[in-house]
Order: sequence, then C-alpha cells, then structure tokens
Amino acid sequence: MSTQHLTLPITGMTCANCVATIERNVKRLPGVTSATVNLASERAVIEFDPSTLGQEAIISKIRAVGYDVATGEASLAIRRMSDASDAQRLERRLQGIPGVLEAGVSFAAERAVVRYLPTEVTQSELRRAVQAAGFEVLQAEGAREDAEARAREREIAHQLRRLGVGLIFTLPLFALAMARDFDLIPHAIGHAAWFDWLLMGLATPVQFYVGWQYYVGAFKALRSGSANMDVLIAMGSSAAFFYSLAVLLFGLPGHVYFETAALIVTLIVLGKYLEARAKGRTSDALRKLMGLQARTARVVRDGQERDVPVDEVAVGDLVRVRPGEKIPVDGVIVEGRSTVDESMITGEAMPATKQPGEAVIGATINRQGAFTFEATKVGRDTVLSQIIRMVEEAQGSRAPIQRLADKVSAVFVPFVIGIAALTFTGWFFLGGAPAADVTLFTRALINAVAVLVIACPCAMGLATPTAIMVGTGKGAELGILFKNAEALELAGRLTTVALDKTGTVTRGMPQVTDIRLGDGGHSETEFLRLVASAERGSEHPLGEAIVAAASARGIELAEVHAFQAELGQGVQAEVDGHTVYVGNARYMQALGVSPDGLLGEMQRLQADAKTVMLAAIDHRPAGLIAVADTVKEGSREAIETLHRLGLRVVMITGDNRTSAEAIARAVGIDRVLAEVMPGDKAAEVKRLQADGERVAMVGDGINDAPALAQAEVGIAIGTGTDVAMAAAPITLMSGDLRGVGKAITLSRGTLRTIKQNLFWAFFYNVVLIPAAALGFLNPILAAGAMAFSSVFVVSNSLRLRGWRAS
Repeated sequence: MSTQHLTLPITGMTCANCVATIERNVKRLPGVTSATVNLASERAVIEFDPSTLGQEAIISKIRAVGYDVATGEASLAIRRMSDASDAQRLERRLQGIPGVLEAGVSFAAERAVVRYLPTEVTQSELRRAVQAAGFEVLQAEGAREDAEARAREREIAHQLRRLGVGLIFTLPLFALAMARDFDLIPHAIGHAAWFDWLLMGLATPVQFYVGWQYYVGAFKALRSGSANMDVLIAMGSSAAFFYSLAVLLFGLPGHVYFETAALIVTLIVLGKYLEARAKGRTSDALRKLMGLQARTARVVRDGQERDVPVDEVAVGDLVRVRPGEKIPVDGVIVEGRSTVDESMITGEAMPATKQPGEAVIGATINRQGAFTFEATKVGRDTVLSQIIRMVEEAQGSRAPIQRLADKVSAVFVPFVIGIAALTFTGWFFLGGAPAADVTLFTRALINAVAVLVIACPCAMGLATPTAIMVGTGKGAELGILFKNAEALELAGRLTTVALDKTGTVTRGMPQVTDIRLGDGGHSETEFLRLVASAERGSEHPLGEAIVAAASARGIELAEVHAFQAELGQGVQAEVDGHTVYVGNARYMQALGVSPDGLLGEMQRLQADAKTVMLAAIDHRPAGLIAVADTVKEGSREAIETLHRLGLRVVMITGDNRTSAEAIARAVGIDRVLAEVMPGDKAAEVKRLQADGERVAMVGDGINDAPALAQAEVGIAIGTGTDVAMAAAPITLMSGDLRGVGKAITLSRGTLRTIKQNLFWAFFYNVVLIPAAALGFLNPILAAGAMAFSSVFVVSNSLRLRGWRAS
C-alpha cells in the first residue's frame, strides 16, 4: 500500500482535548494509517492511502468535528492559451498537484483561480506547473504570500474583536455590580427592579456574542463524543447566567451573577488572545529562516543579464552575484572568487572562501568578490528549504515526555465535570447554613462554577509543544537541526558521547608525511607510483591522500586491473604486471606477508599519531607510507565542554591503537576503542549501552550510519550542503564539533523548560481545583487564573529564545 503524507494547518483548537478529538476522528477514516496533531504549531500530520481516501475527505472530517483548515487562494494571470481546450488541460494539470483542493481556469478571462493547502504547495510551485504545461504566468511584484500566516492573523483579529466587545459591556457591568455590592450607589437605585434588567442587558451580548464560539465548540465536541475546554467554559458561564436569569424572571430569592458570567467569558477571551499572540512568537525562528530567502536573482540568458523572481530560476541557469548581495539559490561557482557569510545557515561566524568548483548555499551573503555560479538546486530542493521543512517537522512531532500530559488530558474534562457535580452536591447537602443573603443552592452553584472555570487543560496541552517549537527553532538559528522532538528530549539525558575520529575529531584530510622503503628493490618514486596506482580505485581518505601525494610529485599513474578492496583492511590490484597490496598490519598478516624489517619504523611513526599503511609488491614487503590527519580546530575545546557537562567521551576508530591514543591524548578523550571495523562500530555502541550508558554517536552520517542508528541519539556532522545527513536525529550544519555541546546544552534547557511547564500545569490544577471545590475561590478569580495559566506556560517557553551557548 502506497501512503501519502499530508500536513494541514488547523485553526480553532483551544486545548489538548481538541488535539485528541481531531486525532481520534481522523484515525477512524478508512485508509488513514497515522494522525498526529500539535497544539502549539497548530498542524496535523496525516499519513493515508490515496487510493482509499482523498485529502478533501480528511479536511471535511476535521471541519465536521468543529475545527477548520487554513487554505490559500491564488489568482494567476495566464498567457498563451489558444482555446478552451488549453484551459481545460491546464485545469486538469493544476488539479493533479498534491495540495491543490480546487482549480478553475477561464480562457476568456485568461486567469486561473486555485485553492490550495499552503503547507503542501506554494504559489511559486503553481506558477512553475503552469510554465511546465507550456503557458506563461504573470506575477505582480510582491505577490509572495503566506496563506497560513494570514489565517492565524485573522484568528487573532477575531479574538481581539470579541475581546473589545466583551470589555465594552463587561467593565461597566462589573463596575455597577460592585458598586451595588459595596453600597457605593444609593440603595434606591441599586435595588430597583430595573437595575437587574440593566445588568442582564449588559451581560447578554457578552454571553451570546463574545461567548458564542464556546457554545459552538462545546456542541461540536459533544457531538463527536468528546469534551474539551469549550464545554467547561460554556457550562460554567451558562450556569451563572441562566441561574441569574431565573432569579430575575421568576422572582426567586438570591443574588444575580450576570457580572460573573460576563467576566468568565471576557477573561477567557483575553487569555486566549494573549495566548495566541504568544504562540505566534514561538515560531519566530522559523519565520526568520523563511525571511532569509532572496526575492530576485540576476540570471544570464542569451548572453544578457536579467533580474527575475527567484521562483523563476531553473536548474542549470547561470546566476551572477555582486558583493553584498544574497545568493538566491544553491549552486556551484563557475567563475570568480569571493568570501561568503554562511552564518545564517551553518552558525559558523567566519566567512568561507569560495572559488570555482565549490558549492554555494542559497540565502547566504556574498561579502567581497563578484562571481557567477550554476544553479543546481532551486525551490523546495535548496538547503534552506530543506532546513525549513526539517524544523517544521520537528516542531510538529511529539516528545515522549508529553505522553503523561496526553493521558491526563484525555480524561481531564469529564473528571472536572464530575468534581463540579460532587462540589455542588456536597455544598448543597453538607455545606451547613450559608450567609444570610445567599441560598444553599446559590452557594453550591457558585462553587461548582468555580471548579468548572478554574480547570485548565490548555496549559497541559501547551507545556511540551511550545518548548519544543522554541527549542528547535533556536537550534536552527545556531546551525543545529533536530529531526524530531524525541531527539531534542533524548539529547538532554545522555551520559556518553562516542566520536568517530576521521572528519569528526580530525579534519578528515590526511596527508602523506613519510615514505620508508623495504627490501623490494624499488625506488621511492616507483614505489609511490605503484602504490598510488593501486589506491586509485579506493574511496578511503587514506588512499586519496596517497594518490594526492603522487599527483603533487608529478608522477603519472598506471592502469589498474583486478582491483579489490577489503573493507577496513586494505586493497589489492594488478599494476604493470605486479600484484600490489596496500593495507594495515592485520591485512598483511592475513596475506602471509611478514614486514618484520619495517615494524620498528612503523611503531615510531604511530607513536607520533600517524597512520601507517604497509605495502607489499608480489607478496614481498616493499615499504610503508605514513599519513597524518591533523586535529580540527575546536576539537579540544568541544571535548572540554562535554566534560563540563558531566559526559564521558569515547573515540571509536579503525586506526591502530597507538596513533588513536596519541590523538585522544591531544584532545582529552577519556577512552579509545581502536582498530574497529566500520561494520563493528554499532556493536561497540551497543556494548556501551549494555553497561548502562545513554550514548550519542557523532560521525559523518554515511560510513557511520549503523552506529548512528544504534545510539540513543545520532549526531551527523554536516558541511552546510549535506542536508541528506538529516537521516540522523541531529545534524550539525557547520561541521564544528563544538556544536555537540551546544546541542546537548540546548536540549537540557528545553527539557528543563518542559518540566517547569508540566509542573506548573499539574500543580495549578491539583491545587486550585480542590481550592475551588472547598469554596476558597470565586468564579471571577477562577476565570482569571485559568485564562493566564496557559499564557504563563507559553511565556516560559519563550524564554528559550534568549538562550545562549555557554
């Protein structure tokens, strides 16, 4: 069964119960294999079988249970349509694009109107689809848009409008009610028959206009078999309002509580408005990344330079960049030299020198020289687009620590309603005599309303995802990409960091330092020619270093036959009628070659942290070649940081023990696992885990893939363009080992924030629900506390935006 991945921007969610409602109902649809909804990012990620189910059916189900999906609408001016059949062909082409919900093309108006999901397809992709179909599409300047962001802004504006109406009616209502209660107005006015009618008149717009959204939400939640925050608010405010209305209409004894009902609704709307504003700031880092994208590019077509929208740059276009300009897309320099500031992508402060043949990344800034490059990746394929996509996916994922909050949220609202019922019953039958001006029923009702209103499932639902959103966004700013929330959480619980040596601790660019000849009777030049020729077919960095040394001496290499590589040991090949073997001592031993005359020299070179390759020609020891790989700048500092964090550092390498331990001493590594075959690195990680260690494996993401997968957290060292390494849970874009400490510190800070949020969410409910049930809180104070509890959680998460690597 083929599955399709669909990301939907959801609007209208208020608490964790909303999340559970959408997930439960979507999962019931035939063909849906998984559904994950995130309250903080307000997105649903759904996997389904497109042969069984369409995206419209999923959207319809979400709307049926009381929520909405933000959609965008593009109006494109089309040229070069010759007749109505062209319009129909283009319409079918547009309707076939994943993420397009509806498309209509008018031949007469020369216009296409497309309704689409902004999380699945962009307007630039729609324009490219039109161009690919053979038509021309006109784009007005500044036509770029963010339909999802506009939907969020409309929702905030909607809450602000309702808040304004609520305040206009609630403030005078509250002032009049308090003035009467504290005898600040004449008794004849405060207790006149018309006074309560005035209070009711002020309360009614608040209850049924400002609070109508909660009635609708409660109805849809109950209809779908669940209960959410809307149910609690609707029940609490309605109890106060309709009780007061009964007192007014039927002349029952007791107070009216119109101001209580109005204040409950207005304070909740105020809290929701502030929460929406604060939630919007949790994705500031993502918006900054999106803002890095260049708007235009200077392309060379038909020998002429033309400024075109960046969306129109195609793979293979030649693009010119002047000093101070943004590089519009990814590519390779074909002419010119410069330095490029890549800090916004990699987090690396020092500008990188670029010359012909080297890659450049879109959205980075050209500092000095002018150059021309060939575009290799455009649109969604650029590094920046991939980073944005990774951050979005990480922010939408669910951390393991969230499971407890999810379980509690699933039963929270029914539990609170039960507590409210018990509160009413207890106060009504067992509460004793009330004050002179309060009836038994009134006192019981007010305390039950306080229980309903104080309960806050929102804080529990927002505790983890808001911190994850800010943490992953901050990581992206620093060049640290977290693939999912689980990686962000687990990185904070590590006890051991295992490092690959080559390319991680060292530069990964070894150079030949020494050549020693054996008894083969060959000159140094001839020896190097035969060995380098044999290594031509090798992809190992040591082999490449030997070939580079021969090339630097101007030695012409010979044709090679019968090349064979023994993984982690060496190579053999036929060169000019000789059988040449190059490898480590273990390889020579397996071949039956005894390099006794070279052993002393080999041990001396290894003691200097050099890797020694032995060579045999026609089964006779012919000599050795020593290769050294220098330690990366910052490696020692990185390992000192890991030690300060209380972590043990282990190096796993295929090098011999002597040279590996020399490198380890130079940088302060605690333990060395040497002479480990590439395929055995995962087994070494497993052994560390068997000793009770929680291990992070740091490597290049390709040769170390099994070990990265075995570790609790795999950390791939990238170079800015290797986003394919994101197969690892964490990718360091800069290739700087110091990023490991930053990633772990950021993870610990995020984990600490999540625990603070969860503590607050649970503490708040565990303490204040009983307080309300025991009569220590009136409904107005309860509504205020409930409104600001989720604001507190989001604001606490936002503190991570100011996190600095120590």
